[in-house]
Amino acid sequence: MTGRERIMAVLSRQSVDFIPFDIGGTDCSSIHVLTYRKLRALLGFPEKPIRAGCLMQLVALLDDDAKDALQVDAEPLRFGSKETKIWKSPFGPEVIVPKLFDIEDLPDGSSVAKNQQGTVYAKRAARAYYFDPAGAPLAKVKSPDELDQFDSLFERWDYSYTYDEPLELMATRAKTQYESTDRAVVALWRYHYLQAGQLMRGYEQFLVDLMVEKNLAHALLDKLHEAYLRRIDVFFDTFGQWFDIVFLTDDLGTQQTGIISPATYQEMLFPYMSEVVGRIKATGKKVVMHSCGAVADFVPLMIEMGVDALNPVQVSANGMNPRDLVREYGKDIAVWGGGIDTQHALNASDPEVVRADVRRRLDEYGPDASLVFTQVHNIQYDVPPENILAMRDEFFKQTRA
Repeated sequence: MTGRERIMAVLSRQSVDFIPFDIGGTDCSSIHVLTYRKLRALLGFPEKPIRAGCLMQLVALLDDDAKDALQVDAEPLRFGSKETKIWKSPFGPEVIVPKLFDIEDLPDGSSVAKNQQGTVYAKRAARAYYFDPAGAPLAKVKSPDELDQFDSLFERWDYSYTYDEPLELMATRAKTQYESTDRAVVALWRYHYLQAGQLMRGYEQFLVDLMVEKNLAHALLDKLHEAYLRRIDVFFDTFGQWFDIVFLTDDLGTQQTGIISPATYQEMLFPYMSEVVGRIKATGKKVVMHSCGAVADFVPLMIEMGVDALNPVQVSANGMNPRDLVREYGKDIAVWGGGIDTQHALNASDPEVVRADVRRRLDEYGPDASLVFTQVHNIQYDVPPENILAMRDEFFKQTRA
């Protein structure tokens, strides 16, 4: 089977020749740019500027030579920019970013990113390897009527102004990519609802809104939802035939429990995400939903809305035991990620710890899981590149011998 055939079969919970393998196919299964530079050196590839995927997480868009060497079965379709530039990151790698990604490196070693109005919307602390969101543009809104002055914010949410590539050019690029690969192509659309509200209103305030300011919360979500639905129609009209899967993200869990209760999610957020998933599924595409943390209680709602795979199973979080999840939900939903614990194994000093964790997780999933194998979330800056190859080699040894 080709990588595309293999992954599409898994998402349909059908049998495959081999369990598919992913690194870099999504925003949540890639490699931090610092580790990717080290991995390229280990593989004997020339050093060069690294294309950024998610600008906040500073993960890499893998080059073709790396995808071939790692033998991955998926690759992303990302938004693009008319022009790019090189950012010489304070921690080493030269990173290719959109020209409109306005970064200022400060004397104390930190960095800030500003929008077109000059407002700082992201910060990187000194000696840090990521950007964190800064500010909440709707924090001072008191009533639903006030939201009408922020239409442009909703219209571009999750589709940043830094990605200014005209859709016609993106369609041409998507067609070329799709026809030149036999890997599954994953369109990275995000479409946050809970996280969007938290970023727009402030994390604490939006949680309060969901409980006691429900009219305001719904007004915000309604405007965001309308923009998302319009965008779905435009995207499918423009380049909808040139990808296989849509990747949605909305973190619902902490390490211990949900950020909100399943009941609150079902009341306040489920109707929106369910319509988005339904609109996508009506075109014949598959949908993968990303949510970190302890989200076992939300899986039935994902199944109800039609999600094809959960990304990831965060094996270190409460209630996220692969064996239990496969037994309870495996007939109805696939799993994309959770093949090794990134918090306690992938960054170990001994590659044997990596190999042992791969074997453990494969045993926990068992033969009945519909699984796309990759690590829990992105490979972090502190992971030795040798461990990435140890993960891959042990996985192939166990599944393709």
